Amino acid sequence: MALWFARLPTDRLLKKSRFSSPLVISHKANNALYVYALEARAQKLGLYKGQPLANARAMVQPLAIMPADERADAAQLDAIADWCDRFTPLVSLDAPDGLFLDITGAAHLFGGEAAMLAMVNRKIAACGFAVQGAIAGTSLAAKALARFAPGSIVPSGDEAKTIAPLPITALDCDDKILRALRHAGLKTIGTVAERLHSELSERLGKNFVTRLRIMLGAEEQPLQPRRSLPDLMAEQRFAEPVVTEEIISASLLSLAESLSSILEREGRGARMLEAVFFRADGKLERITIKTGEPLRDAKIMLRLLRQKLDALADPLDPGFGFDLIRLEALLAEETKPATVSFDSHENARRQIGYLVDRLSTRFGEHRVQRFVPQDTHIPEYAGVAIPAQDDEFTEQHWSLQRQPGDPPRRPLRLLEKPEEISSVLAGVPDGPPSRFRWRQCLHDVARAEGPERIAMEWWRKPGLTRDYFRVETRDGHRFWLYRDGLYQQHGFAPRWYLQGLFA
Repeated sequence: MALWFARLPTDRLLKKSRFSSPLVISHKANNALYVYALEARAQKLGLYKGQPLANARAMVQPLAIMPADERADAAQLDAIADWCDRFTPLVSLDAPDGLFLDITGAAHLFGGEAAMLAMVNRKIAACGFAVQGAIAGTSLAAKALARFAPGSIVPSGDEAKTIAPLPITALDCDDKILRALRHAGLKTIGTVAERLHSELSERLGKNFVTRLRIMLGAEEQPLQPRRSLPDLMAEQRFAEPVVTEEIISASLLSLAESLSSILEREGRGARMLEAVFFRADGKLERITIKTGEPLRDAKIMLRLLRQKLDALADPLDPGFGFDLIRLEALLAEETKPATVSFDSHENARRQIGYLVDRLSTRFGEHRVQRFVPQDTHIPEYAGVAIPAQDDEFTEQHWSLQRQPGDPPRRPLRLLEKPEEISSVLAGVPDGPPSRFRWRQCLHDVARAEGPERIAMEWWRKPGLTRDYFRVETRDGHRFWLYRDGLYQQHGFAPRWYLQGLFA
């Protein structure tokens, strides 16, 4: 199904405010202003799209003129596409003023193709937008029919016969090709299709022939959906819009149970869920949650969705009510067969995973993180924080750095960035300092252990070498210091840094 919004820019403005004079949208090109779009009143007075703005002003007085805002028009088209998701999840943009809807297997839900086309046109027109639509087996054929034969419904395979009488402007090609076709005496798509494709390809290019073949149904062109299609989904439509929280929660639970049964039958679990609420006035709300492990428990799904709704800064507004609620599994993964386990560690791991899901749902997955080890010797790079729900690093484990009974080899607190110490009083040669100043405090070293030489991997940053020492001051504080570079390179005045603090 192709939809064409002939007066989208003016309809967008007329929804916000009323104009006493006919409305015209102006646009500048080649240092001249021309009519970019116009409403029905201006069109009835003889104005047309592409007309010089000066001529339009001379013909009609007074005339309301507004500058073109292509970004706002694109946002409005995107909002209409969101509204069309209630008919099919596969909606594609045909910028700047059209949409494609893949209704394969969905038309019977609305009483057939004719009833569905009439319903879509009627509901969009009720929202204040002029719309024309058509249904065909290929997107380009439906687009041409929507503009030049609105309301047409063409069975698959009859595209060539149906669009043959349409004018060549329905080909939607540039002016240079149109002039070439008119010069050759070709006025309809049927006469163009009768010519040899090799001749058309030589004179007009292969792209034109490919477009013509797609329009005639000889080739297929898959649609590019504006949103990724969900792996699985379940939806519930209401005869009358619902506004009460009890009915909405009951509907979500029913949808979660339906989705759970499908997931269980296919041996999969949802990693990302999205609840879509379609309002009766055309607006919609999307609520997305993510889980650390594949999930198919309906009650847990509902609990996470409810927690997400409660954490919204802008609460869910039903407005005039929701006439459709859809639950989509945006990402579903295969699950391993469940086994009954009496291991307390396994049960604790599941409880921690559920806690992580709840916290991530409430505060955002980027705010709940965990550290994973990295294959490097440099301490500040040995761990990296990632979202706790991310399972890409689940197989990695921290290696044991010391034996039982040994003193700690690494500090409890590691500074994010090593801090240079000053007023260093040298101790024994090739050893740690006997006195240093850190954060305005002077520390006297009582005892030390080291050095432990750590070097950067040779393929990353050659020349970075550090000698680490564990030192204890006379006040009982324990620090992890290192000397930057080899001792021989700095003589008797090396640069020292503090990396961490022991407990």
